[in-house]
Amino acid sequence: MTRLFRLILLLALLGAPSMAAAQDGRVQRTERIAAELVAMSQWAAPGSTAIVAVRQDIEPDWHTYWRNPGDSGGATTLTWSLPAGVEAGGIVWPLPERQRLSGLMNYGYSGQGYLPVPIEIPATATPGTTLALSVRALFLVCSAEMCVPDELTLTLELPVREGAAPLDPRHGAAIQTILETAPRPAGIEARIAVENGVLTLSAAGGPLAGRDPGPSYFFPFQGGVIDHPAPQSGSWGPQGLTLRMQAGGGVRGGGLQGPVAGVLSTAHGAWEVTAEPGPVLAGTSGSGDLAQAGDDAATTAATTGAGWAGFAQAALFALLGGLILNLMPCVFPILAMKAAALTASAHDPAHARRDGLAFLAGVLATFLLLAGVLLALRAAGEAVGWGFQLQSPAVTAGLALLMLAVALNLSGVFHVGAGLQGAGSGPLARLPGGVGAFFTGALAVVVAAPCTAPFMAFALGAALLMPWPMALAVFLMLGLGLALPFVVVSLTPGLLSRLPRPGPWMERLKGLLAFPMYATAAWLVWVFARQSGAEALGLLLIAVVLAAFGLWLVGINQTRRAEGGTAVVSAVAAAVALVLAIGLVGGVAGMPPETDSPAARTSALPSQPWSQAAVLAALAKGRPVLVNFTADWCVTCKINERTSLGSGKVAAAMEAADAVYLVGDWTRRDDAITAELQRHGRSGVPLYLLYSPGSAEPRILPQLLTEGVVVDALKDVRP
Repeated sequence: MTRLFRLILLLALLGAPSMAAAQDGRVQRTERIAAELVAMSQWAAPGSTAIVAVRQDIEPDWHTYWRNPGDSGGATTLTWSLPAGVEAGGIVWPLPERQRLSGLMNYGYSGQGYLPVPIEIPATATPGTTLALSVRALFLVCSAEMCVPDELTLTLELPVREGAAPLDPRHGAAIQTILETAPRPAGIEARIAVENGVLTLSAAGGPLAGRDPGPSYFFPFQGGVIDHPAPQSGSWGPQGLTLRMQAGGGVRGGGLQGPVAGVLSTAHGAWEVTAEPGPVLAGTSGSGDLAQAGDDAATTAATTGAGWAGFAQAALFALLGGLILNLMPCVFPILAMKAAALTASAHDPAHARRDGLAFLAGVLATFLLLAGVLLALRAAGEAVGWGFQLQSPAVTAGLALLMLAVALNLSGVFHVGAGLQGAGSGPLARLPGGVGAFFTGALAVVVAAPCTAPFMAFALGAALLMPWPMALAVFLMLGLGLALPFVVVSLTPGLLSRLPRPGPWMERLKGLLAFPMYATAAWLVWVFARQSGAEALGLLLIAVVLAAFGLWLVGINQTRRAEGGTAVVSAVAAAVALVLAIGLVGGVAGMPPETDSPAARTSALPSQPWSQAAVLAALAKGRPVLVNFTADWCVTCKINERTSLGSGKVAAAMEAADAVYLVGDWTRRDDAITAELQRHGRSGVPLYLLYSPGSAEPRILPQLLTEGVVVDALKDVRP
């Protein structure tokens, strides 16, 4: 019996360390990721540094991000809740994977992995007690199609004991390996220089000296330093290596502003380096060329396989969106005027075909130009999307004057080209023949920017993630859809023959169609006022009067010359008035807004400004959240707000659901809103998100809302 008692006591003593080992909190899961907080060692000693780690288990075809996410995404963030005296350090970031997504390059992690964090244990910690550690981890988890922010609260009970602790049997060895292989400083000297858009990084000394580094790659800590998708090439020498990289938007725009820090990865290891601006270091080339580092195979294969299917779907949706765009209120006036012009040549099939094809060319060329500028700005690191040009007060003011000129032209105040016989839409569109039809197509695209049709959001959101040839093709399909009805009519003699013959009715129709253009000009002036304030509005109204006066003088000049008289005074006065108007527009567009945001938004629903923190705060209280990403220049947005979101039934449904209404105003540029739009696969507004407490991701409502759609959606989230 005594021997048995001693054996039981011995086994209990031997088992004591494992019984006192760190107790992991429950694994937290979403549909995309599982995570838990774990310890490297079985306990922590007073006054020591313990290592804990966030273990992430990511579902196939999904990934999270490194500290510099690359071209898109966002780094994982940790917010700690710790006992008094306990302090958490920063994440010890493992070397990331290179994840190519169409034309983008991201840096991140897939599968299973650990993010270690050092925890400082105070010397006053009492052995035999337990420290309750808690961290709120925010992961941006992305696939080839979408990104979802997943927030998980992770906990760990960490025992305090005297003496050195053994490794945790489940996670200790893996965390220790990451700590040993994680990039760290190693006495490497580095220099960096930029010339003609090419960054040259040279690194020498330490572990680089005396051997071929093999495939090498530089991961900068900050975005915008390099063009992430571009290949990195270089050479090596007896002291180190030299890498050549395409400069990113931040460097191309302003040059090197100081040292560049990051991780230099080679076949023999990865190390943190800080490159000071300066010439190439000696001994870093001459021994041979560096083998080029390839993308991580798993991510590349997963995204490439879906590339062509995604492109085909985006192109089809763009075509459908362009067709529906013809019915949107911002495009209809232009197309109505072009239909009147088509009537003038309806019984001349050759001219009708010419006008139809010229109109198509104008639409496609303008879409190509807008898409090129948009893609170039995004490549330079700018956060822009569809309709970006209307976020500029200068563009809004300029378009207001252009619409005024179109309206005055239609009202007969002045004439260009075909004179009274044309039924085009404006000074450029009234030019004779195919030139007028071409510029009518261009004008249709310009005024289409404030509208978003169904199918467009997915198509343009997907296009901005594609290589530029695919992206441009998607934009051209959108233009083809916009122009297709007019082109079909112009190429079909049977349809042309049904149109009425030209006559006096065309002049009356032309005068009638001037009023939608006056309304468009007034609306753009209102948008400008929302963007820039009352003082700038006053100056713009003076510019409007000067422009109208100048164009009226142009008409007087035309009449006098047609009668055989001279019109020098009116010509000079017209030129002065128009120059002053243009100068005023340039001046007021550069004025700072009177407030940091557009004028206070009126709504039937009580609203608060959108922020990610506001969403999380409401959800933490168990309240649903309806988010409206909108802009004053977005016609579709304003229609939805006046009809669906402004109804009494929707207000009652919001109150019954105890929902919070947040408004993200994109009237002026806002990079945070742009990033949120991209996170949900959108390139522009409107976007409507409905968050439910306990749900990992929001429900995306249709772009064209109805009262019933909103009410039914709110009923589904009612507590």
